[in-house]
Amino acid sequence: MPPPTRKYQNRVLAALPEAEINRLKPHLSPVNLKLREELLDGKSKYAYFLEDGLASVVLPMENGATVEVGVVGREGVVGLPMLLGAKTMPGQTYIQIAGSGFRIKAQCLRDEFERPGELRRHLHKYLLANLVQSAQNAACNRVHPIAERLARWLLTCHDRVRTDRMPLTHEFLAAMLGTPRTTVTLAAGSLHHAGLIEYSRGHVTIKNRSKLESAACECYRVVRNEFDRLGLL
Repeated sequence: MPPPTRKYQNRVLAALPEAEINRLKPHLSPVNLKLREELLDGKSKYAYFLEDGLASVVLPMENGATVEVGVVGREGVVGLPMLLGAKTMPGQTYIQIAGSGFRIKAQCLRDEFERPGELRRHLHKYLLANLVQSAQNAACNRVHPIAERLARWLLTCHDRVRTDRMPLTHEFLAAMLGTPRTTVTLAAGSLHHAGLIEYSRGHVTIKNRSKLESAACECYRVVRNEFDRLGLL
């Protein structure tokens, strides 16, 4: 009797029919992903399917500031630009919440992506959702106050991990949101005093999800609705 098919936690891998996952399976190497581990630094030979944990896509500025422009969890893949033929691109992608997943050579994934099938269809949907996320984040960072942006960002992370308690320091939140640490501290304090989150020892805990959604700007709902519409979350 053949061994049972592995139940993947990554949404893309879990959606693939047996024939497609069997072609990929020999090329998927299990990896443990440590906090701050860099996955892409503008170029890479590998793509990653996260099973748990979270990766940030970050653009560094010349003055040393950084701004997060996207997050990747078990709903997608790290390395989309490589599937589109890009050999390099600005920015970095690294692990912000430790987890695990699978590494695959970029060329191997690109070859499979070129075949008509479910992998191509799901990654096209994921690409579309990421375009919406990037555009909405750009507008959000320009016009919305920091407390609403922080609520939106915490909800985005919460959607992609399976725990209410996330290891996030104020320094890290400031880097992700592109704002001074003192500003993030004030915004986090307002959410804490409202009973929406709890912060202690470098961890943020979601205490009241529904009220946190109400405190977030419209951008969270726009992006979340698009991921839901495409069946990605």
